[in-house]
Amino acid sequence: MDLKLKGKVIIVTGGSKGIGLGIVESLIREEAIPVIITRNKASVDEVTEVFKAQGLDISYALAELTDPEQCKNAVQSVVEKHGRIDGLVNNAGVNDGIGLENGDYEGFMSSLKRNVVHYYLMAHYALPELKKSKGAIVNIGSKTADTGQGGTSGYAASNGGRNALTREWAVELLPYSIRVNALIVAECYTPLYEKWISTFPDKEEKLAAITKNIPLENRMTSPEEIGDTVAFLLSSKSSHTTGQLLYVDGGYTHLDRSI
Repeated sequence: MDLKLKGKVIIVTGGSKGIGLGIVESLIREEAIPVIITRNKASVDEVTEVFKAQGLDISYALAELTDPEQCKNAVQSVVEKHGRIDGLVNNAGVNDGIGLENGDYEGFMSSLKRNVVHYYLMAHYALPELKKSKGAIVNIGSKTADTGQGGTSGYAASNGGRNALTREWAVELLPYSIRVNALIVAECYTPLYEKWISTFPDKEEKLAAITKNIPLENRMTSPEEIGDTVAFLLSSKSSHTTGQLLYVDGGYTHLDRSI
């Protein structure tokens, strides 16, 4: 399916690895122009070199997303280089384990800044261009807002906030024909997930214990599956879809796992 994304300029935060990179790769296949926003120069340099070897010139901007001024400057750099913004994918974040019992105020507030505050900042600064293009926003979220996880109050609260902002912005931006949706992830196999699973003595056993509870095919979601759905949500093929929380998780969040 041609999603009509050719030439569309799409910002992807945290787009140099994991789910973000899967989104970037899907956008490239649709001939869009993804722009990666990241603080990790080493990873984005590595990724852009790989793309360059394929004859693709991928642009990026470096920004510490907990800093409002750097968010503003990153958006401005995209406008200066490309002259427009057609879409924003808020993806960057980290499940940082800031819990209730063992956390503290500073850690909780820091987690909110790492995981939800920059979603607001990036959308705020990109909005003037999105109004011109009648663009779209996709917020990447996590099942933790629905299921809980334990020991990660900051991340869970941030994801609840991402969901609420998705609905709020969908309403506020109706007059501009800007669509806002969220894609909710459960178990997606990324380098960060690999790092976590490797902390267990028998990582294969731990992985099997998780995948057996994923109803559809007892397997992890792939970054490509996330990326392809994000591309659809950004495209005119989903032109009457807004304010939705779309779960791409093999049924993990809502289906009875006893099946």
